[in-house]
Amino acid sequence: MKKLKKVDVVIVGMGWTGGLIAQELSGKGLKVVGLERGAMRVPEKEFVIPFVRDELKFQQRRELQQNLARETITFRNKSNERALPMRNLGSFLPGEGLGGAGLHWNGMSFRNTQADHELRSVISNRYGKSRIPSDMDLRDWPQSYSELEKHYSEFEQLCGVSGKAGNLKGKIVPGGNPFEAPRSKDYPLPPLKTSLSNDLFNKASRSLGYNPYPMPAANCSEPYKNQYGDVFGQCQYCGHCELFACESNAKASPNITVLKRPLSDKDFVLKTHSWVTRLKKGKKGNRIEGVYYTNMQSGEEYFQPAETVFLCAWTLNNVHLLLNSGIGEAYDPKTGDGLVGKNYCYQVMAGARLFFDKKELNTFMGAGALGSVVDNFNSENFDHSRLNFLGGGFIANLSMGARPISTHPVPPGTPKYGTEWKEAVQKWYNRNTLLIIHGSNYPSRSNYLSLDPTYKNIFGQKLMRMTFDFTDNDRNMMEFLQVRLKKIIKEMNPTHTAGPKKLSNNYNIVPYQSTHNTGGAIMGTSPADSVVNKYCQSWDFPNLFVLGASAFPQNTGYNPTLPLGALSYFVAKGVKEKYLRKPGALI
Repeated sequence: MKKLKKVDVVIVGMGWTGGLIAQELSGKGLKVVGLERGAMRVPEKEFVIPFVRDELKFQQRRELQQNLARETITFRNKSNERALPMRNLGSFLPGEGLGGAGLHWNGMSFRNTQADHELRSVISNRYGKSRIPSDMDLRDWPQSYSELEKHYSEFEQLCGVSGKAGNLKGKIVPGGNPFEAPRSKDYPLPPLKTSLSNDLFNKASRSLGYNPYPMPAANCSEPYKNQYGDVFGQCQYCGHCELFACESNAKASPNITVLKRPLSDKDFVLKTHSWVTRLKKGKKGNRIEGVYYTNMQSGEEYFQPAETVFLCAWTLNNVHLLLNSGIGEAYDPKTGDGLVGKNYCYQVMAGARLFFDKKELNTFMGAGALGSVVDNFNSENFDHSRLNFLGGGFIANLSMGARPISTHPVPPGTPKYGTEWKEAVQKWYNRNTLLIIHGSNYPSRSNYLSLDPTYKNIFGQKLMRMTFDFTDNDRNMMEFLQVRLKKIIKEMNPTHTAGPKKLSNNYNIVPYQSTHNTGGAIMGTSPADSVVNKYCQSWDFPNLFVLGASAFPQNTGYNPTLPLGALSYFVAKGVKEKYLRKPGALI
């Protein structure tokens, strides 16, 4: 093991959060090292036509995702079961390589609602404190919506988000989301073009009294230059967003935005293929001295000393590093003691495929976040007083494209192979569309992250173990939302419908759902009930910051990327204005 020269800052993980912290700290005279365990990703060399649209490489073989042969997780539904390793990427797809999951995301860019930021208070005030089940640890975010609003806007400007404001400075704007919290600025770009299936969805939703609006998309509807001078191309509606990088730079990613500035700073050093295995605690017990990492190409192990450490890896990897390093007390669901691994949340989802005999929908064209959304039953946008659940979600029609290897939907009852199946694929390929429910997931005492006692990664470390299952709240919420979805489907009048299916008795980690994993290192206002403070700073180790969705106390009905970006800007501002001037606890 080789000990390196001490630096001011080391950043673990170079995706959206790591890249944004690197951007904000570069050019300040600080010696900064960024450690990324995956490969270098150079958009102008790797993500160009025709190679970028290799469906076999990127979708089937998961080129941009984590290699499970080196490290995976183990999974079980309940704590009395034996967890088994996930051998193939399924329900979620953690990214690997420079840019992380920010390379292969779709670009759906929702802000949290105002109620999402003060969830426990809002629910308690509206329905009484007893309305919250004892095993549902709902929290207020330590930052109010107003504290983060300018950072939401800042991240939208950075990414060139296309959308339609619904609440501009307190004024409701027709055509936008009437339920959104007040925004200080409109979206930087107008919405993407509306697909024919979006039009059908909008008409049906309005006839039911709902308020459809264009999905906010980090897919540029027009050529764009952001506040830093980064240049974006216009979306080509090629249908290759999810799991792919973008050859026209129309989809925002860390590689074409936040990573550009630190990479040009002489005081910043990027080290790819550098896998951080653990953090080193100081002898006095209140500082992190640095990180150990292994060069995955040479096999050499290094110790990188640093004044300040930022954990900016993916949600589960952040928690895994804390547990393997003995930082904080591991959560115990039996006693309720410990905090690291607590409040793990996911997303509760369902979908339906609609088939139209007489309508050609051009399904092969699309964008990652091209869609229309109904928010009437999300968060606290509706009255829960007589309902048997808390939370909610949005209902949306998506036009994400239809790639030929992976997309061949057929109506129920169609044979699964043979001549009849081939004829059905040919007929219905361009006559179908997808509707989804994207639901919240609130914490349960029995859902958590821990270390597996049996299985290990390539370094001999215990794997991350996930214990997660749907709750009665999840099932009741989904039953309610599916009734509303079916009303929209009826109004759209398809020839055939596949789904939605009733939420299964147990969560299944095999089929893909979303990479929206949150919690495990939650933020709060007290070290008694949170791992980090409002600046994502460790209560126990003031020179350690743990950023990303691992800090979210619960998961909303929205995608987590925009709140994650806004929170990163907020943290960076606090570090620059307070911590760098006087290192120590910010709270």
